[in-house]
Amino acid sequence: MAFFNATDKRKAGFRLALLGFVLAITVVGLGAFTRLVHAGLGCPDWPTCYGHIWVPNEAHEIAAANEKFAETPVETDKTWPEQIHRIFASSLGLIIIALVVVAIKNRQPGQPLKLPLFMLAFVILQGLFGMWTVTLKLWPQVVTAHLLGGFITTCLLWLLMLRLNNQHWYLPLEKFQPLAALRGWVTAGLIIVVLQICLGGWVTSNYAAVACHELPACHNQQYWPEMDFAQGFNLVQKIGPNYLGGQMDNPARTAIHMMHRIGAIITTVFLLLLFVRMRTINDGAVTQMSNLLLGGLFLQVLLGLSNIYFSFPVSVAVGHNLFGLVLLLIMVTLSHRVYTAKIAD
Repeated sequence: MAFFNATDKRKAGFRLALLGFVLAITVVGLGAFTRLVHAGLGCPDWPTCYGHIWVPNEAHEIAAANEKFAETPVETDKTWPEQIHRIFASSLGLIIIALVVVAIKNRQPGQPLKLPLFMLAFVILQGLFGMWTVTLKLWPQVVTAHLLGGFITTCLLWLLMLRLNNQHWYLPLEKFQPLAALRGWVTAGLIIVVLQICLGGWVTSNYAAVACHELPACHNQQYWPEMDFAQGFNLVQKIGPNYLGGQMDNPARTAIHMMHRIGAIITTVFLLLLFVRMRTINDGAVTQMSNLLLGGLFLQVLLGLSNIYFSFPVSVAVGHNLFGLVLLLIMVTLSHRVYTAKIAD
């Protein structure tokens, strides 16, 4: 599906935003990998790693680091994922600063300025969450917020690209009216996907993915096992313990996991209904977008099921994280297209 116009119709900063978008996806993927290999505290200090700009790799550097950080000795297989993630995230921050400069230098009607400025403020906040992830020792609330921040940053860059591309849907009145009637559905779908991603973030930050290891049951052929929702969704957990590996007991983690499964069913049903409604409009661009929505949903569900069936391999789990982002980007694109659609002359 053609999302973009010819180069000469784009506003200033499009290519830079595209570079930032690709880098943001890379950062999200690296962040997912870092969490899944339990390397979130691979560097116990911030922004350096055991006091190094890169990582300690010489024998004397490792010895000195182990002496200074006796409680968290160097594990080389965990230091490099964490520090690479930080370097890519810092580079993304520099690109967003450059996008603000470009927006200011090219101020004219239709050139987004508020969005790049908001992105800059948000990425600074995201950097603080990155710091707190380490200093608060993977406190689940911060880890979840940091994950969501990565998703939001990527979506903001994608939205900026859509706006800089200056392309809209033009439909005849008889097709525009049913499309406009879908705005509520699209907004609700976007909210549902965001909430499901929040649940997914809470699953990973509390190490609840492995709480259920069967399909369609949870474990021991139980479809509704013992669950502790109060502990599982306790948002006032103490700051201070090291949350690497999680602090919750299995009933609490099971509650989190089961809610994510229920959320997946709700998300799937709603997006399928949205797909059906989009197909009734019988417009080429809308039909292509509906196919994209269906494909993204199918792949995300398949990856979620594969996680459990194959016992959570890292590659599949990272893919599940990334396709959650893809599904969110599809909903952001659909929202932009629906709300900016125009009546063809």
